[in-house]
Amino acid sequence: MAARAWQRMLSGRRLDLLDPTPMDIEVEDIAHGLAFVARWNGQTRGDWPYSVAEHSLLVEEIFNRANPGIAARWQLAALLHDAPEYVIGDMISPVKAAVGPGYGELDLRLTAAIHLRFGLPAVLPQPIKKAIKAADKVSAWLEAVRIAGFGEAEADKLFGRPAAEIVTGLQIKLRPPAVVRADYVARVGQQLAAII
Repeated sequence: MAARAWQRMLSGRRLDLLDPTPMDIEVEDIAHGLAFVARWNGQTRGDWPYSVAEHSLLVEEIFNRANPGIAARWQLAALLHDAPEYVIGDMISPVKAAVGPGYGELDLRLTAAIHLRFGLPAVLPQPIKKAIKAADKVSAWLEAVRIAGFGEAEADKLFGRPAAEIVTGLQIKLRPPAVVRADYVARVGQQLAAII
């Protein structure tokens, strides 16, 4: 008997992890999953885990600051940059490297299905992908220094020191999953409305 390769989502959808389709993707499932997945393997200060949903909201804000006036569709792409983690979880980079290419391939398939579901290209243009990655690294630096116990020198070495004008006034928020979930769904809705 073949191993089961699908997961039942709270929406009732069955998501085939090996062959995901856009029709099986729901923003509520993404938001719910990401709101309950902890960044940094949960090794952060505070009374709540720092969720991938909260991280995604911050990355979108950083991306927008670094790219003023950029189209809403690319803002949505930044918001969805870690969306596959709603089913495959968040692994820190050293674990991803140890697991090998299988994780990356699964991530690429899920990303393509998610992008198509929300009207984005399956594969983002390289300049957009690069700009999102840059925002992700700024977020990682902020998280490392403010809640994950890294010193600034160590974070600078691992993630690069961000420009002061990009990070001034940014906050790392630790909030209950239900609150973050609602904010994530609302923000995706705002971006979709701006695209149409």
